[in-house]
Amino acid sequence: MHHFHIMRLARYFLAFTLVVGMAMPAMAQKKPLQKRDRFEYSFDLPVYVEQLKTELTYPMAWGNSPVKSFDKWRAEARKKVFECMMTPPRPAANFKMEVLATQKREGYTAKKIAFNVNAYSRVTAYLLVPDGKGPFPAINALHDHGAHLFIGKEKMIRPFEVEQEVADDAQAWADNLYEGQFVGDYFAKHGYVVFSMDAPLWGERGREEGVDRSKYDIIAGNMMMLGRDLCGFMHYDDIYSTDFLATLPEVDRQRIGCLGCSMGAYRAWMLSALTDHIKAGAAICWMVTTDVQMSTADKKREYGGFANCLPGLRQYLDYPHIASMACPKPMLFVNGTQDHLFPVRGVEAAFQIMHDTWKSQRADERLETEIWDIKHSCGIKAQERMLQFFDKYLK
Repeated sequence: MHHFHIMRLARYFLAFTLVVGMAMPAMAQKKPLQKRDRFEYSFDLPVYVEQLKTELTYPMAWGNSPVKSFDKWRAEARKKVFECMMTPPRPAANFKMEVLATQKREGYTAKKIAFNVNAYSRVTAYLLVPDGKGPFPAINALHDHGAHLFIGKEKMIRPFEVEQEVADDAQAWADNLYEGQFVGDYFAKHGYVVFSMDAPLWGERGREEGVDRSKYDIIAGNMMMLGRDLCGFMHYDDIYSTDFLATLPEVDRQRIGCLGCSMGAYRAWMLSALTDHIKAGAAICWMVTTDVQMSTADKKREYGGFANCLPGLRQYLDYPHIASMACPKPMLFVNGTQDHLFPVRGVEAAFQIMHDTWKSQRADERLETEIWDIKHSCGIKAQERMLQFFDKYLK
């Protein structure tokens, strides 16, 4: 028996040394980063970031701009945002919608469709249509970032006619960020047409070589070399897809809203600001001032990279100033005290700027801003709050 134990221990030791031996070359390859004693960037920011922020005076913000007519101000501010979005993708000559597959669900029908979102890209999307007689109010459901690019539209609408890997990934993502409930399906059950498509580089608009988050910024740089902005393309596609939504016979074009969480929230208030087709918008967990977003005091910086980078725009307008272009539309903003991406003081400052704008247009009751004790998420209570908001303004 003693001999048996010795032999077994010897085998374990041999196996261990083989594993360690194989791992050693890989470990040895991990050299520490080369560092110089002098440097100019720290924590992904220039060391003079606080000086740069003092030079951001936002001269085109409502109240800072010399323009006193709100409609004229909005037109000029929109023009500046579009200018910073660089050359747009050419619009499609025809959407040419095609239904690829349908699935009957409880209270609505799910459709997988294809259409030309612009002159270059024919994309697949999901469209949920409630049972009954339309036209219905509609929602453009805008997916999040999450540093997870394998799925896009499938984060918002339960997918079908997909590989099992996609279905499993979508459910896991819904469980993680949305408490297991697909936002789009939830709204369709309550009488809304819901549309969702992939943003550029997500889902079926990704890389041939496969998902690699580190390549996003390289691709964005290459797009800039072509005189285009990847984030700008995302916003233009959100506008064009809303134009498409407005053409559908099932949709009441006077009752179209948009919603999203995280990057989807950013897309939602940008879309609300940039097109009159959107009549109301809801943004969960994305609003802040640049002063706090890029802060050495808060140890915060932008994590999304080029996903919300519009060249030069911060020289004219901050985030809440851009969102204020949606005024006097109804808008809902919810942020969380436990959201590590958006410190509460920056959220509160942004909310105050927006309330000042809505008050100036005697529409403050249409701007609903709330701070909840939640993490960066869009759980069932947040979805119920959005439904309550849209029922109030779109039904």
